Parts: sequence; structure tokens; C-alpha cells
Amino acid sequence: MTETSAPVRRRATIFVFVTVVLDAMGIGIIIPVMPDLLRELSGLTIGQAALWGGYLSFSYALMQFLFSPAIGNLSDRYGRRPVLLISLFMLGIDYIVMALAPTLWILFVGRVLAGIAGATYSTCNAVIADITPKENRATAFGLVGAGFGVGFILGPALGGLMGELGTRAPFLAAAAVAFANFCYGWFVMPESLTPEKRRAFDWRRANPMGAFVQVAKVPMVAWFVLVTLMFGLAHHVYPSIWSFYTKEKFDWASWEIGLSLASVGICMAAVQGWLIRYIVPWLGEVRTVLLGIGAEVIALVGIGLATKGWILYLLIPAAALGNIVSPALTALMANRIPDDAQGELQGVISSAQSITVVLSPIMMTQLFGAFTAPGAPYVPGAPFLAAGILMILALLPFWFGLKRR
Repeated sequence: MTETSAPVRRRATIFVFVTVVLDAMGIGIIIPVMPDLLRELSGLTIGQAALWGGYLSFSYALMQFLFSPAIGNLSDRYGRRPVLLISLFMLGIDYIVMALAPTLWILFVGRVLAGIAGATYSTCNAVIADITPKENRATAFGLVGAGFGVGFILGPALGGLMGELGTRAPFLAAAAVAFANFCYGWFVMPESLTPEKRRAFDWRRANPMGAFVQVAKVPMVAWFVLVTLMFGLAHHVYPSIWSFYTKEKFDWASWEIGLSLASVGICMAAVQGWLIRYIVPWLGEVRTVLLGIGAEVIALVGIGLATKGWILYLLIPAAALGNIVSPALTALMANRIPDDAQGELQGVISSAQSITVVLSPIMMTQLFGAFTAPGAPYVPGAPFLAAGILMILALLPFWFGLKRR
């Protein structure tokens, strides 16, 4: 990286951070009101509405899984900037559709549109891979996660407050945030992928199976993609169930759900924006992953067995510490992939994460519905306990990947 590229690196890093902050705000704003909105449109109970919430997440994640490799390959061919700007614009359209939706089915249309173009997070990681030396990538990927944490501080708190104005107000606010970010990127975002590092678009690689085949040629990376899958299946229990679980078991209001999620965001930002800078150099990427998985197991089991709402606040720091896993895993994989394939790798990682977002909400909401249904054993924390078991099992492919190192 040359000295003259320093201003470009600085501008790109700032934009990536701001983009992730605003994206997370848009997501976090709507979470506190989703149970009430789904009940408003369907007239169902909390447990039944949670099932529809799982289907809504499924439709978004399925599109992400199918289209993320194509988006990643397009960014390898045409650059990160145009792909990122189109994604931001489509995200704004999605929130408007959801704000005006008169039925559940219109909500699904909005989520499908966003899923097709929603490559902001993976494209941001590709930008970071473009501009960051290999030895600093884990910390840099942690900065992206910290941006998500900051957005998750502001988003749920704002959403919980705006939810008092009505279930549609947070969606309009999220749309405004997305379009503001698009305008900011239009004027500020530099292109991070230089022309000499671009490559021709290839349909054989621009689909989930073709992209996975390419990545599988590096065995260690292939095993770590499997870890990403299992970790994501467990970790996505939080956005899938948190609002339904806390409302069902502790009878929390929207503002209380928003406050708890803001607390999660504060801890995430502290872990990924500050603590990871010390953990990775001290422990290395491998031990960082092990520490994060251990913390997640403690948090998931504790939340699943909690008897009082305040116990969740004690476990939030452990849950947040689990967020060191993804940056460390991503760095381990990115450091073994050529520069002209970073977009493809991030597309594969995004597809793997999308599979988890496809499956996890369905799995977790079905568990939640089954264990809160009349006549069934009442264990609303069952999804968190199942996620804890899955997190332990993720250690197996991680060990196999290390053996292939």
C-alpha cells in the first residue's frame, strides 16, 4: 500500500464504518415493533406471530443466499462502489414497502427485494480486504462489526421510542436513514478495487455452488466456512427470538426491548471496536475464535435458563464477546485467498451466513412456538439452549480446519 493511497484508505474506511452504522440502525429501529406489527396484520398470538417473523426472515435470507455470490463477483468485476450504492438504494425501497404494507404478503415482497440487493455487509468487508494489509485484517473486520454495534445502540433505542408513535413510524425512519446513507456514499465513497485487480465476471462462479467449489479448493477455508455456518445458526437466535422471548417470558414493552438491544449494541461496539484490538494480537486468531465460542455458550445457556429479566443484562457482555469470532474467522480465510477473489470470498461468507439466516429463524421460531403452545411443556428458552449445543458442535469443524492448516 503506497503512501499516496492513504487518503483513499481513510475515506473508504470512514464510509464503510458509517455505512454499517446506518444499516444497523435501520435494522435495529424495526426490531422492537416487529411483534406488534405482525400481530396487527395477522391478529395472531405472540407465539404464532413469531412463526411469521421466521418466514419473513427466511424470504430475505434465501435471496441473500442465492444472489450474494453474484453480487460478490460483480464487485470483483465492476468495483465495490456501484454495487454498494445500488444495495443501499434498494434497502431504502424495502423499508418504504414495509412501512406502507397493508398485508403480510406485501412485507414479503419488500424483504425479497432487499434480499436480492442487500449485499452491503459483505461488500463492506470486501472493501476492508482491499485496503488493509493481511496482518491487520482481523482488527479491521472488527471495526466493521463495531459499526454494527454502534448502529445497534442507536437503532433499537430509537425504534423503541418511535414505536410509541405507531408500528409504521420506525420503518419510515429506517427508509430515511438508508437514503441518507446512499446520498452520503454517492459523494464520498471512493473505489477501493483498482482496475488491475479486477477480473472477468464468470457465471460458473457467480452462484452458491460454483463459489463454494472455488473456495473448497483451499481445505482450511472450506472447514472454516462450515464453522461460519454452524456459528451463524446458533448466533442468529438473538435477532430471531429476542423480542418474542422477552415479551412472552418477561412481558417487556417495546421500549424495554429497545433498551435491552441498545445494551447489546454498546457491548458489541466495545468488543469489536476496542477489545478486539488487544485480544487478537495477544491470543492470535485461533484462540480468539475459541474464546468467543466459549463466551457464547455461557451466554446462550444462561439466557435460556433465566428466570428474571435482569439476568439477561448480566449475560449480554458474554453474548457480545462472541462477536470476536466472525472477524477472526474472516481474517483467517481472507489471508489465504488471492486479492482478485476477495469479493468472491466475501460472497461465499455472505451466502454461508445467509443460509444461517434462512434456517435459524425457522428453526428457532418453530422451537419457540412448540415450547410455548398450549398443552406443551413451557420452555420459552428452548431456542437458546439448542443454540448453545450447536455452538459447542462448531468446535469440531474448526479443529479439522486447523489440522489442514
